[in-house]
Amino acid sequence: MEQTYFRRGFGLKGRITGALTADYHSRLVDLMREHGYALTVGDLTFKLAREFGFCYGVDRAVEYAYETRAQFPDRRLFLVGEIIHNPHVNSKLRSMGVEFLRRPEGGEFDFEALTPKDVVILPAFGVTVKDLERLRALGSVLVDTTCGSVLNVWKRVESYARDGFTALIHGKNYHEETKATSSQVTKYPGGKYLVVRDMKEARIACDYIEGAGSREQFLQQFKGKMSPSFDPDRDLEHVGVANQTTMLSGESLAIAGEVRKSMARRWGDAAVSEHFRTFDTICSATQERQDAVLKLIAEPLDLMVVIGGYNSSNTTHLAAICQEKVPTYHIEDAACIDMEDGSIRYRPVGTHTNEQRREHWLPDGGAPLTIGVTAGASTPNNKIGETIERIAALRGVTLHEVLR
Repeated sequence: MEQTYFRRGFGLKGRITGALTADYHSRLVDLMREHGYALTVGDLTFKLAREFGFCYGVDRAVEYAYETRAQFPDRRLFLVGEIIHNPHVNSKLRSMGVEFLRRPEGGEFDFEALTPKDVVILPAFGVTVKDLERLRALGSVLVDTTCGSVLNVWKRVESYARDGFTALIHGKNYHEETKATSSQVTKYPGGKYLVVRDMKEARIACDYIEGAGSREQFLQQFKGKMSPSFDPDRDLEHVGVANQTTMLSGESLAIAGEVRKSMARRWGDAAVSEHFRTFDTICSATQERQDAVLKLIAEPLDLMVVIGGYNSSNTTHLAAICQEKVPTYHIEDAACIDMEDGSIRYRPVGTHTNEQRREHWLPDGGAPLTIGVTAGASTPNNKIGETIERIAALRGVTLHEVLR
């Protein structure tokens, strides 16, 4: 009987290493690592954050997707959503014949075309309990690349639901990871969840815990962000805090602290442990990248470039951290820098608007310029290297000698 569920790879790394190197490696990034994460050419100095780019979970997911194509060369291969939030990586998978299954806004993934002979890759974010059940029922071969850090959050949320605690999740309710995480409570009768986007929403929940606020306003505020039949009068008596793994660590910890204070005011300090639980579920790679940019922007910089998908949560948070201290441009990849007119296309930090285009974003030659660079956990090194090369070229500096 054919095995239909895989989580541990196929042992084919030797067969895919060449392709991975060709698609994602950067000699320039390697050189910068070897020279203290810095490069000075002409009047330009580039400083690279000491933690950036692909994390272990992303590395594993991408490798596993390449192995899957090698393992099943003659099968139709599908991907639920995107493997990670990076357009270059997803484009590479499409070129390998991977078909992407989409979820319409407010709807469900369309699995109608799938057959038992097809192979379906589950993304690093994971999938909802319902979607996994649907896929298992179809009998397709499933290749699960869900990140280990995400699985740890699921265990925590499940434990809350099992013990009758509502999972209060700091995250983006529309993000695939948060959808998958919140669904874990459905494994237990009466499991409940509430998603708060930020401290502002968390304080609304805290006020209600302490007896303030309107029930109707609460239900309207969190429409689409809570479990069905959520009753704030009943379901906020016992709360366990968790978070999407890519959120701002400091904000997640602060939200947990505020919820605890509200529980203490509502039930008394002695009873807090009976009503409140928390566990820091920010992944270590997210934390390391946030810490690294904090150290980088403490140095004198003229501007900061953050590279990664606009729908990448960890990348947008890196850009937000940088913007607090230095002018920051969040670009999707090196192609956002136009070599003909010198302009840049970027997503303004803290917005969900379309790209903006700016000319003369890079100061003209004359005074030395120091540029900080980092990238989200789903950004491959070659896109970082290409970005640095393009910026240098705009100032009339080529890196051919450096790369020889």
